[in-house]
Amino acid sequence: MKAKRGFLALFLVVAVGVFFMFSVNTAQAGPIELSYSNFFPPTHIQAKLGDSWAKEIEKRTNGKVKITYYPGGALLKGPKIYDGIKKGISDIGMSVFAYSRGVFPAMEAMDLPMGYTDGKATTFIINDFYNLYKPKELSKVKVMYVHAHGPGLLHSKKPVYKLADMKGLKVRAVGAAAKAVSALGAVPVAMGQGGVYEALQKGVVDATFSPIEVLKGWKQAEVVKYTIECFSVGYTCGFYVAMNLSKWNSLPADVKRVFNEVSIEWIGKHGKAWDDSDKAGREFTLSKGNKIIPLSAEESARWAKAVQPVFEGYIKAKSAKGLPAADYVGTVRAMIKKYQ
Repeated sequence: MKAKRGFLALFLVVAVGVFFMFSVNTAQAGPIELSYSNFFPPTHIQAKLGDSWAKEIEKRTNGKVKITYYPGGALLKGPKIYDGIKKGISDIGMSVFAYSRGVFPAMEAMDLPMGYTDGKATTFIINDFYNLYKPKELSKVKVMYVHAHGPGLLHSKKPVYKLADMKGLKVRAVGAAAKAVSALGAVPVAMGQGGVYEALQKGVVDATFSPIEVLKGWKQAEVVKYTIECFSVGYTCGFYVAMNLSKWNSLPADVKRVFNEVSIEWIGKHGKAWDDSDKAGREFTLSKGNKIIPLSAEESARWAKAVQPVFEGYIKAKSAKGLPAADYVGTVRAMIKKYQ
């Protein structure tokens, strides 16, 4: 009997000790600390949405997660963010698919000059597209969610009224938009948004192919004079918010659930923000005395016909790599009709 009591006492002492050590270690471990890189300037609504997403996750995990946010390319510039996420330089990042040339062949279908009309629809379309195909190219990171800006239009220092006016024009463009610029007779110049203001100011480029929101969000209305409403070739750029895959796999199930819930909620916020930003960009450029030039129906059709080789080239190139590229294009077009 005494031996049994002695064993029980010893068991209790060990159990209490283990519990105490576990509690101390847990307390010392503190919150899960993560870094988040975003290339948008801190005042831009897309930077603010990244910040509010991070804060909401901290709130819903009751402080179990702590996210240090780096907007404005403070930790990683836009073109470096995807590789930075994979390598763990930044745990989380928001950037543009087109900044990583050739890395996202399936998602490139979204960037074709489809004739998009608004950012909210485009954002829902890109999420539907991603969820439908789950491209293998994104299996090296954990995608939180994706979003996409409103119609990319031409903003120029020189007036453009017809397709012939595009000849020789140096136009900032990235990804599939650069190929559309070439098809329209202009000269594409690749660069991230962070360098466009200075490039326009110094004459490195004559124009930029971007959503009208950049005229206020990136202050580019100060260095252009015209916006050409070429909606028939309106393109978009897809954006991703992604996490380092190893970091994601290390998170507890309850924390993963919060990330997923908040991310779903933020999709619509980004879509609305893109439309609100386009409206603000239009108002801002007009306040600067700049002119908006709408294309006639005939001219719009001419531009749309001119970019058809871009679609053909995409389908041929990606099909050769074994991707269902024609299906990608057809799916996006069907989704545009559904949402718009």
